[in-house]
Amino acid sequence: MKTNYGDNVKKTHKKNSIIFILFFSFIILAYLALYYVYINYIASNNDSQYEATKTKTTDDSDSVQNEISNSISISDMIESVSKSVVGISKFQSKNNSIFSNDYSSEIGSGTGMIVSDNGYILSNSHVTGEKYSSCYVTLENGNSYEAKVVWSDTDLDLSICKINAYGLNPVTLGDSDSIKSGNSVYAIGNPIGFEFRRTVTSGIVSATNRTIKLEEDNNASYMTDLIQTDATINPGNSGGPLLLPSGEIIGINTVKITSAEGIGFAVPINVVKPVIESFKNVGSFEEAFIGISAYDSNVIPYLSSSSNNFTSGIYIVQITSASPAASSNLQEGDIINSIDGISLSTMNDLKEYIYTKKPNDTVVLNVSHGKISKEISIVLGKK
Repeated sequence: MKTNYGDNVKKTHKKNSIIFILFFSFIILAYLALYYVYINYIASNNDSQYEATKTKTTDDSDSVQNEISNSISISDMIESVSKSVVGISKFQSKNNSIFSNDYSSEIGSGTGMIVSDNGYILSNSHVTGEKYSSCYVTLENGNSYEAKVVWSDTDLDLSICKINAYGLNPVTLGDSDSIKSGNSVYAIGNPIGFEFRRTVTSGIVSATNRTIKLEEDNNASYMTDLIQTDATINPGNSGGPLLLPSGEIIGINTVKITSAEGIGFAVPINVVKPVIESFKNVGSFEEAFIGISAYDSNVIPYLSSSSNNFTSGIYIVQITSASPAASSNLQEGDIINSIDGISLSTMNDLKEYIYTKKPNDTVVLNVSHGKISKEISIVLGKK
């Protein structure tokens, strides 16, 4: 059969048209597929960026929330500790509370803190008076009691008095040896009587192991191993707590430098812990003693009569007559390096250790005098 040329041309044209359409469709589909992939890639990137931004926003919110929570925690802590802070006066007001508008109640007023649930109060000896004297204590709830001073150390300016009360909320004692310059601290006290009772001030630990010279009635004395703080301490704050944000007490506020702002001092709590524990556990404290007056290397520069240079240990400046030290081979000018193998850096180190001992206990001192070193055993006496 003879093929028509025109029909062949038509068939070829039709075939080419179909191939062109298929190719063109393939190109469009490929383009659409690439476009789809591209759109999803951009969307995915945008979602990631949004999520990152969202996470950052959440972090900021959490940070603000943490600051608010910390602020609330500090406020709750201060409120809790304040309930254990008491007012102390040597005078009893007409309405039986030192927190009154009676002016006489503000004379000689100070601060203290509850250290046991059965009525032992820690303060300064210049606030409560010395051992066997009386003072008046007013609790946070307004109840007032006559207190008896059961222990006092004028060198440390610390005392413990006892009131006839039970079920009290004692403070929590911290570790004053662990604090460092820059630690945040708070002071609570009664700066000037009724109107400003339980005033709270804040600051930092400015320095540790400070030594200050006190002069009264032409007599000089030294307080050593003190915590220096810029938290405002006024005269009525004496005997009040210096505490960490955790609520732990690390010092007892005692004195400020009146010729400068932001320089106050507190006695480290560790030195008196053994005394507090003894009263809490057995209701008494038998104080052992060696019978020496000694200073650390921070005090020696104040003593023009001494040319000693030493960096550790404590320097004996006086031996009490009729004391265990007087009956031993100790002599003035000796440097006590350690007691029972425990190194000494300050007089407070020695006191803290002796407070853990009882009268008639024996201790061994490592002593040096010039280039000569020796060990001396001493039987402690009763103070």
